[in-house]
Amino acid sequence: MKRTVRICIFTVLALAGTAFLLYGIYLNQVSSVLNKATHICLECIGIG
Repeated sequence: MKRTVRICIFTVLALAGTAFLLYGIYLNQVSSVLNKATHICLECIGIG
């Protein structure tokens, strides 16, 4: 792949990720995601 194509793909994916992150913050889902992530981590190590 050419370097410019790789840079364009990276830029588009980075902007999409940032947009989804900001949209989640806008919808006030930060605490919900953190709570789910904590439960998954605790289940993985066998505590939860």
